[in-house]
Amino acid sequence: MSAQENIPPAIGEIWPGQGGIYGGLRQYPEGLCHVIYAAEDVNGRHAWGSYGDKIEGTGSRTDGRANTSALIALSGKHPAAIAATSHTADGHADFYLPSVGELHHAWQYLPESFATDWYYWSSSQYSANLAYIMDFVDGWLNLYAKYRERLVRPVRRFLQ
Repeated sequence: MSAQENIPPAIGEIWPGQGGIYGGLRQYPEGLCHVIYAAEDVNGRHAWGSYGDKIEGTGSRTDGRANTSALIALSGKHPAAIAATSHTADGHADFYLPSVGELHHAWQYLPESFATDWYYWSSSQYSANLAYIMDFVDGWLNLYAKYRERLVRPVRRFLQ
């Protein structure tokens, strides 16, 4: 890591070499982490997947990495998670579908970096038929049918 890559920019600015927009610090199971949101949405719109099936391990409202790992373990059934984990930037390939808490964090600290004309999928499942979505116009959080297509914004994190 170069000296420039070691120093975080202001929240909402691109962090050179880190794959996107700096979202600040958040507490995770492994400790305090820097959060990086991809600079842009993944192309297209994607379904959450597994409509009618309750997926174990996707109930975290704060840990999108854990939720996404559970989704990816069910090979080929979760287009939004696949799209997020397929994203790479600045040599980083550790992106995942954010939890609803991580999307809410983005709405609080860098809403201008997200589209306001469509909703974003989170990796946080509510039930067999519904998962959480986020609207970046006013921070509206709701549930939506998992077969519907929505936007995907990958996120990554690393220890402080």
